[in-house]
Amino acid sequence: MRQPEQTDQQLVQNYLGGSEKSLELLILRHKDRVFGYLYHMLRDEELANDLFQDTFMKVVKTMKLGQYNDEGKFLPWILRIAHNLAIDHFRKAKKMKTTSGGEDFDIFDIIKGTDPSVEDTLVEDQIKDDLRNLIELLPEDQKTVLKMRHFCDMSFKEIAEETNVSINTALGRMRYALINLRKLIEEKQVSLTV
Repeated sequence: MRQPEQTDQQLVQNYLGGSEKSLELLILRHKDRVFGYLYHMLRDEELANDLFQDTFMKVVKTMKLGQYNDEGKFLPWILRIAHNLAIDHFRKAKKMKTTSGGEDFDIFDIIKGTDPSVEDTLVEDQIKDDLRNLIELLPEDQKTVLKMRHFCDMSFKEIAEETNVSINTALGRMRYALINLRKLIEEKQVSLTV
């Protein structure tokens, strides 16, 4: 008779108890989903592989530090780590401007003369932080759809496929996410304008 498959929670506990095999089983169980998610966001196999490895390194580090809070949501937790690493990559890539100039190249040609003031930058950063904090207060399914749509630029069809729901469900979750976000903005009296 075949042994029943261990849950993610059991494998995590076994790993924390010293079983490296349990970690291997967890990675094997979720590798296709995590890699697929990263590849879908990045459209670059090599980069997806790099971030896949970074994701599991972060998973291991967090668990070894005793900072993993097991609420029966291991896969969503891993996907959130992968998602955040991909977003960080996009932010870094956006900040890095590459140029290829010859001998005539002058760095001052590409520097904007109208950079935002320090105050504008601080206000904009605060608005982004406030919005991120509000998004984190949304129910998990709404938060996921909103992040996939606005931060990953995914279509509702892609979101539906990634989250294993119908397009109508994905649209509904987005609608409720925006409604709830508006309520949170009013409740917390957060100003999202410069």
